[in-house]
Amino acid sequence: MEKASNILKTAIKTNVEHALAEDIGSGDITASLIQDHKKGIAQIITREQGVLCGTAWADETFHSVSPEIKIQWYFLDGNTITPNSILAEISGPIKAILSAERTALNFLQILSGTASTSRLYAEKVQDTAVKILDTRKTLPGLRVAQKYAVKCGGCENHRLGLFDAFLIKENHIAACGDIETAVARARKLAPSIPIEVEVENLEQLLEALDTNCERIMLDNFKLSTIKEAVKLAKGYKTKLEVSGNISINNLEEVASTGVDYISIGALTKNCIALDLSLILV
Repeated sequence: MEKASNILKTAIKTNVEHALAEDIGSGDITASLIQDHKKGIAQIITREQGVLCGTAWADETFHSVSPEIKIQWYFLDGNTITPNSILAEISGPIKAILSAERTALNFLQILSGTASTSRLYAEKVQDTAVKILDTRKTLPGLRVAQKYAVKCGGCENHRLGLFDAFLIKENHIAACGDIETAVARARKLAPSIPIEVEVENLEQLLEALDTNCERIMLDNFKLSTIKEAVKLAKGYKTKLEVSGNISINNLEEVASTGVDYISIGALTKNCIALDLSLILV
């Protein structure tokens, strides 16, 4: 848990540092029209319903621009927010508030959009044992941030990157020769790291099951074939994950087959930013 917390803290600091450098650059010339001593209050308001996420990124943004800024949040990450709700009140130097505005809102809008999408998928399967997982199809530079948002929405994380779990896919299998060889090499290389094998048909499924790997990904399987795969995997400790061609429309049907996980790239790659605004009051 401590390691995960440190990863998150580092990501927040790095994300904000890069975003502010990109936006403010050599200086906010429009904000320079405002007197340095002038202070004020602003509110962050939502224009639509969704799930709030990204408050720590917003905090870091405002405080990086000016330590004098104070922020009072009225909602927490993971809370449902409704149209025209005041999410936060910000007080301090107006110049600094306005210089930080766009960057802070960008983080809040993108991460709240990700969390909101995740909540839709999570609610569809809340009465089943299936866990919805994200993928590595995240916005560049925002891997940790979006995976945090996915959890705020009620779904779960797949591997963080290429370093924390084996996912042996078709090209790895082809390069190694076969599934058995690839799994054996993975176990020898890092015995404590979990192994997942992606399969494209029932023949490969049986080969992967014989390796006793921790998880098997059924890639682009038809519904009828998923059901057959679940039957074949009975009696094995290996968990089954479905991936490919999953949408909010067929999610419940796939979840009812008895698989353990469903991974969905749309949680992060197709997110629509939540409509938020900052207004001086």
